[in-house]
Amino acid sequence: MVKEKKITQYQGTGRRKNAIARVKLIPGKGQILVNRKPLPEYFPQEVQQIIIKQPLEFTKTLDKFDIFALVNGGGNSGQAEALRHGISRALVQADGSFSPILKKAGLLTRDPRMKERKKYGQKGARKRFQWTKR
Repeated sequence: MVKEKKITQYQGTGRRKNAIARVKLIPGKGQILVNRKPLPEYFPQEVQQIIIKQPLEFTKTLDKFDIFALVNGGGNSGQAEALRHGISRALVQADGSFSPILKKAGLLTRDPRMKERKKYGQKGARKRFQWTKR
């Protein structure tokens, strides 16, 4: 009979605008895969990589967890911030003592700002068609 090793994994869901990130945190060496691609390949911009690694740097766990994330919806920056939110939630699940650190940094709060819908009789959400007198 084969003995199965119990692998501890922590999950977190992050959201921002229309982007949703499902994150799995597994104890490891610090590898980050986003949609089965390495982090620099999926997010080539340095700024987005820094945003994603913020919760790991605040908790000093950069090389303690492997991160596997599935991200969809929204744009690049929305996906990066959704991933940051998901990683933060998973870290709190892994160790409850990280909660005050991440909360103080504002990484556990879901950013509620969304795109305002276009209104009828207008060009956009706030912009109106040009008014002509004659």
